[in-house]
Amino acid sequence: MFKLKIFISVTIFSFLLITTSIIKNQTREIEKKINNLSESIFYKERDINESQLDYSYLTSPSIIEQKINDLGLHDYSPMEYSKIFLNISNFLNLENKFVIQQNQNAQNTKKE
Repeated sequence: MFKLKIFISVTIFSFLLITTSIIKNQTREIEKKINNLSESIFYKERDINESQLDYSYLTSPSIIEQKINDLGLHDYSPMEYSKIFLNISNFLNLENKFVIQQNQNAQNTKKE
């Protein structure tokens, strides 16, 4: 009788221990998925906000006319397409290229 009680207790304890670890692992996987989705949502919301801001600014002819009038017709010149950056990483890459090129030019002038 005593051995049966111990056996049942150990069995129940083992069962609960195993189910707890399984549930914990599943919860951890779900949390990782939630974090990934939250990060993705954050970036998409930021892109939407930037796009809405760009759209509202660029589609307002009164703002563009006001800027042209403020600059004066003689001072106004359109921006070259090569000076427009789609995101900050493109700008930083170009900036790094310029810095590297300036360093190489400086080294070449020292050698001469």
